[in-house]
Formats: sequence, C-alpha cells, structure tokens
Amino acid sequence: MAISKKWLAAGVLCALAAGAQAQVNQIKVWAAACANCHGTDGRAEPGAVSLAGQSKDDLTQKLLDFKAGKRPATIMHQLAKGYSDEQLTQIAGYFAAQKK
Repeated sequence: MAISKKWLAAGVLCALAAGAQAQVNQIKVWAAACANCHGTDGRAEPGAVSLAGQSKDDLTQKLLDFKAGKRPATIMHQLAKGYSDEQLTQIAGYFAAQKK
C-alpha cells in the first residue's frame, strides 16, 4: 500500500510538472508573435522597441492601455485585443524575464 501511494504521489508531481511546462510553452508561443516587430525574445533591432528586461508591471500596463485604446498605436491595439488580460500579464512576465 505504501509503495502505491508513493507512485501515485510521483505521478501527480510529474503531471503537475508537465502542466507547468505546457503553460510555459504556450506563453512562448504567444510571445513569438511579437518577434516581427520586437525581435526574438524581445531584443529588437535598432529603431524598434525592445521588450526584453523591461518591468513586468510597466509592460502589462502598456499592453492593457493598447487593448483599451488608451495608448496610440498602428497595430498594437488590434493585437492586444486578441488576448485576455491574464494572457497579456503572462506575456509581459515572459519579456520581463529575458535578458536585455
């Protein structure tokens, strides 16, 4: 009986780890959509805005402002509307965690 509980616990931990990894991969997929303008992992070429290493709170607020139409943009307001507020927060966290 004790052995089966250990295997059950190990299975649960593996499932949780796999779920967490799937979430990380999903956030990377969302962030990859930003690469055309903001560069791979948010490190833009000269003349474009780099997102890597910026404050998560600042990035989140900017994305929410684009979504709400409070911040002028040519395309960002349209792109931001395609994500939930939680997704935008996760994307901002991803770029904040990248090295400049």
